[in-house]
Amino acid sequence: MEYLDFELPIKELEDQLDKCQIIGAESNVDVTATCKQIEKKLEETKKKIYKNLTAWQRVQLSRHPNRPYTLEHIENLTKGTFLELFGDRSFKDDKAMVGGLGKIDGQSFMLIGQQKGINTKMRQLRNFGMANPEGYRKALRLMKMAEKFNIPVVTLIDTPGAYPGLEAEERGQGEAIARNILEMCRLKVPVICVIIGEGASGGALGIGVGDRVLMMENTWYSVISPESCSSILWKSWEYKEQAAEALKLTSADMKKLKLVDDIIPEPLGGAHYDKATTFKTVEQYIMKAFNELKDLSTEELVAQRMDKYSKMGEYKE
Repeated sequence: MEYLDFELPIKELEDQLDKCQIIGAESNVDVTATCKQIEKKLEETKKKIYKNLTAWQRVQLSRHPNRPYTLEHIENLTKGTFLELFGDRSFKDDKAMVGGLGKIDGQSFMLIGQQKGINTKMRQLRNFGMANPEGYRKALRLMKMAEKFNIPVVTLIDTPGAYPGLEAEERGQGEAIARNILEMCRLKVPVICVIIGEGASGGALGIGVGDRVLMMENTWYSVISPESCSSILWKSWEYKEQAAEALKLTSADMKKLKLVDDIIPEPLGGAHYDKATTFKTVEQYIMKAFNELKDLSTEELVAQRMDKYSKMGEYKE
């Protein structure tokens, strides 16, 4: 297990507990009472830390290297039924954007999401989860295929942003994202979006328009990352914590602003602490959203989606 800076008190107590158990196993000394004391203190420390997380700490948790990424979610949600589909039929296959058909609880879905990679080699292959225009066009091709066969769409969002390179701009990055937003608004099948990690900028919005938008508890969703915001406003990354608070990017902030529909709770410590429970909870929320949408007519589905996004940003002076 890797620990973030604010988790170091937990690491110290877990190390103490391990040493205590080793002493008990290797000698005749009864350490049961001591171990129980450390366990109690460990539980109290975890609750104290994780129940009072700042916005920046939630950003850190969303990027935790042990946190489950898109393909791990898909593999566990579909239980071996996932069939990956490739390519945008125009340029090439973008490894940062994955998608395909799979069954969740017996219901077929088109699953699409950004994949970051679990080690240095895989991160390079997946371009750190930053999709090129062909990735967004691939996602749109799969959505249109789902619409043709009346299959609901689930998108899993986890990206630091769309790839900002020169070649991406030359191939129409902005147009590809804008096209996806337009087409997702009028897609004739249920669309469920789940933010499982980072939801940054247009890169997230390119697969983030849906009838239900769900955010996992320790994720963020914003037009810009706290570091970039800090560097623009204060010419330094040192104010990233202040920027994270000001951006109102946490799941609680997004729900309060009515920009997302629901928050998916995570195990104490984050999704990586108990992956089995995390996958089960995500499945329950996806199926709950689908059951709310499945009996709506095409006209009702599109009208409700359009109405939902039309209301965003309304205010009274």
